[in-house]
Amino acid sequence: MQRGDFKTEKISKLIMAQAIPLTIAQLVQVLYNIIDRIYLGHMSGEMESLPLTGVGLTFPIISLIAAFTNLFATGGAPLCSMARGAGNTDRAKKLEITTLFMQIMTGIACMIVLYLTKRPLLYLLGASSDTYKYANDYLTIYLLGTLFVTTGTGMIGFINLQGYPRKGMTYMMTGAIINMILDPVFIFVLNMGVKGAALASVISQLIAAILVLRFLFGKEAILQVSVKDLLKPTLSLVKEIVILGFAGFIMSATNCAVQAVCNMTLSNYGRELGDIYIGVMTIINSVREMIGLPINGITSGAQPVISYNYGANERTRVKQGIRFMAAVGVSYTAFMWLMIMIFPHGFLTIFSSDAKVIEMGRMPIIIYFMAFIFMSLQFVGQSTFVALGKSKQSIFFSLLRKVFIVIPLTLILPMFPQIGVMGVFLAEPISNFIGGIASCGTMYFTVYRKL
Repeated sequence: MQRGDFKTEKISKLIMAQAIPLTIAQLVQVLYNIIDRIYLGHMSGEMESLPLTGVGLTFPIISLIAAFTNLFATGGAPLCSMARGAGNTDRAKKLEITTLFMQIMTGIACMIVLYLTKRPLLYLLGASSDTYKYANDYLTIYLLGTLFVTTGTGMIGFINLQGYPRKGMTYMMTGAIINMILDPVFIFVLNMGVKGAALASVISQLIAAILVLRFLFGKEAILQVSVKDLLKPTLSLVKEIVILGFAGFIMSATNCAVQAVCNMTLSNYGRELGDIYIGVMTIINSVREMIGLPINGITSGAQPVISYNYGANERTRVKQGIRFMAAVGVSYTAFMWLMIMIFPHGFLTIFSSDAKVIEMGRMPIIIYFMAFIFMSLQFVGQSTFVALGKSKQSIFFSLLRKVFIVIPLTLILPMFPQIGVMGVFLAEPISNFIGGIASCGTMYFTVYRKL
């Protein structure tokens, strides 16, 4: 089998070959922020949990950067993979070049706009007089690495679809290892606190981006990019990329909106309780990012394989890929649900040593994850739609779960005295249940059965 040929090997083997290194690469990517939170959550002294809460307030803004990154990454990569499957190498290369050009432009634009608006944004997101300093210190430095995020993270999929998932994993791991080394040095040894955490992330993201771009511009790449090519993007392809990538954008943008609404709602519970609950939500989001990685990995690993075979008109193999993706996703989420229900305290203590945060976080984390298994169904449905180029369906289900279910419930449920603040955490499992069944069910009846 030639490298990058997904038409002959066993489907499950192909997907796992993509998914395992991709999951590790994504884990490494998430570690950029999670390691920061772990160290900051265990800072001692009179600050207690405020540094962690301050960093948590920046989540919606970081998610917004991810949304614009995904706009082009999740649009360009599947189209490129389908073009390769159809044997149209020229179109595939043009898609890669155009995506990279847009990632560079997006990184620069996001950095400038967010830097100019960060103060009102942070207060809008629920910052108090106690937490603003930490949020501002972290975000001011973190934004300097926006371009490295859009080009590094945003282009990793183009390495994977060319049959080099291990290289993508290695590049992300290199950055994360550097981040793990720099974090304690900057935070504790140099006493830089949240500024040190942000600086460590920026440096490590820079290194990872350099490695990704070096591959794409290097001779080893099947779709090799040159500086000359980059100066001549095929702008007519931008519309196609954006239309398909809009689903990925919506998924990240709605995460941004949900995090913002959650923080704003929790901040209404007063200066002290509000800050503590925002800290709890920061921990829960961190746990979700960690345990959600294998789901992202398996669905992201399946996408280029499914797209390639769909482009090659191998419909039976497409169905095999969907079935395998669903089986692994459901099995994994069932296991992690059980772990959280049994050991909620253990997950909380990873990110905080504050007794009050741990005590107040036990019930919220149980409630938040009680329908976790249905999240895998949501991912399977949406990933299949994206892999087959059906952007409208994927966009709809992204909006359904987050915008039409989570956000209204986050605002409405806390109004009931019997539910109170727990309503903020209850909105997630309700949306997982409804969104998961709707997304996967629609995919089955409108796509799977017709293949």
